[in-house]
Amino acid sequence: MASPMLKFYNGQQIPVLGLGTWKSKPGEVKYAVEIALDVGYRHLDCAHVYGNEKEVGEGIGKKIKSGVVTRSDIFVTSKLWNTFHRPDLVENACRTSLTNLGLEYLDLYLMHWPFAYKEEGELFPSVEGKIQFSDVDYLDTWKAMEKLVDTGLVRSIGISNFNSSQIARLLKSARIKPVTNQVECHPYLNQTRLAKVCSDNGILVTAYSPLGSPDRPWAKPGDPQLLDEPKLKSICEKYKKSPAQILIRYQIDRGIIVIPKSVNKDRITQNFQVFDFKLSAADIAEIDSFDCNGRLLLMTGASGHQYHPFEKDDY
Repeated sequence: MASPMLKFYNGQQIPVLGLGTWKSKPGEVKYAVEIALDVGYRHLDCAHVYGNEKEVGEGIGKKIKSGVVTRSDIFVTSKLWNTFHRPDLVENACRTSLTNLGLEYLDLYLMHWPFAYKEEGELFPSVEGKIQFSDVDYLDTWKAMEKLVDTGLVRSIGISNFNSSQIARLLKSARIKPVTNQVECHPYLNQTRLAKVCSDNGILVTAYSPLGSPDRPWAKPGDPQLLDEPKLKSICEKYKKSPAQILIRYQIDRGIIVIPKSVNKDRITQNFQVFDFKLSAADIAEIDSFDCNGRLLLMTGASGHQYHPFEKDDY
């Protein structure tokens, strides 16, 4: 079964379910992409900073060459990293991702974070362990991203990790409105308020870490594990589905694009088997009740930057 599509305000369609590639290691991600495309995924979520776009591109190229998919069948997203926010660096950063992916255009290009790092050096430029910031305003970065649409390098542009105040500020000056805001989103951080702000402005939400990112490198023993949530298990028994399948379906039933990551063949396959059921309103409400503002990705290395999205009471 093919993934249902959601439509951006500009008319472009995006498969509601995609394969995430964050934390997918070299030597694994090409295989994961090949499996996903064989299973039926048509949406791949990538980023320059993940360091694996070349291998993702090899997987895409192999499946195009073998006739499993055509370029127009698939929806590919990449993201502008923080060290390339200066307007004169944006186009080349995009072209680098295109080269690595072996593509002529991106379906979607996101500003990965609203804050900028010092340019023309390491991806995480630091002095004595402290990240070095740039004061480039994301409004100026956005103007350069708009030009990528004009030139045809990208079909749509969007944002990631923006809070509601930053969205409002961007919308006041944007010539091309973002089509989506990709944010951490799972039942411990269900983003209901932010999702409403986005919806009110015609912006779709994309959920990353929808399974609670159990493989996050900074996880500590004793941290809550979303996949082991007792109340989730009872819902799984009701639908005869796995915790991951319930969590993926939860986002789909809320109208949210969802991009679970895996490099395991069985899990990639299982994660796609979510289109033969729907959660009841009561069960969605029950899962909503897990919310505890449980943000897992705090990006503490950028703490103190004027555009850090999580340091105020904003959402």
